[in-house]
Amino acid sequence: MNKQQLASTIWESANQMRSKIEASEYKDFILGFIFYKYLSEKEVRFFKSKSLSQEDITKINEDDEEYAEYVRNNIGYFISYEHLFSTWVKKGGDFEIANVRDALSAFDRNIDSVYKKLFENIFKTLSGGLSKLGENAQKQTKAARSLINLIKRIPMDGSQDYDVLGFVYEYLISMFAANAGKKAGEFYTPHEVSVLMSEIIAEELKGREKIKIYDPTSGFRVIIVIEANSYVNIRSSRLLPKFKTQKINSWCAA
Repeated sequence: MNKQQLASTIWESANQMRSKIEASEYKDFILGFIFYKYLSEKEVRFFKSKSLSQEDITKINEDDEEYAEYVRNNIGYFISYEHLFSTWVKKGGDFEIANVRDALSAFDRNIDSVYKKLFENIFKTLSGGLSKLGENAQKQTKAARSLINLIKRIPMDGSQDYDVLGFVYEYLISMFAANAGKKAGEFYTPHEVSVLMSEIIAEELKGREKIKIYDPTSGFRVIIVIEANSYVNIRSSRLLPKFKTQKINSWCAA
């Protein structure tokens, strides 16, 4: 299955799963979970780069304050093993919607101070909207588990010769935008604009202490993170904490 087929399959499945939830609202669930998976796997890759075994990783939690701070200083945030996306998957039938709420709450308190402007409240809409997935905890759990099992299919280990995550993410945003009608402009930054913004950041603004950039389409700052990784490597990623963001909705635009 190529990236186009994968993106189409995920969209079709997600569109069926959303039931009566508006596309403009459901996007917060699926895109939020995708980004959380991305952050989780990025942290796991960091652990492995430090020669930690899988057994070592399972023992990592907030109680080890020194190591948690070390991780935050290196990648901007810290996620305990119990809150990793992969741990949710491994729980299987034992997964509960409370696991998501606990994880998102823990994420907010484990952001490095330098990265506050980038990550603070980035999952606010996802966390606050979980009740819309069902009328009770059991139905919310079932809906969230279905989403997680769908999203786990997206490879994010960097072994592909193309950016699968970036392609799927942007494909889904464009499809949600197309299905949201006049609301589309609230959350979709076209691909060409994202590329241009990331290149400007990397090449023209790298020497500034603070960075301000206007997004004329008012879309997700997450797209800039993906473009930074895809097009200009780590140079933009290191500059992202310097952004001053203006809140248009819970997902900020830089």
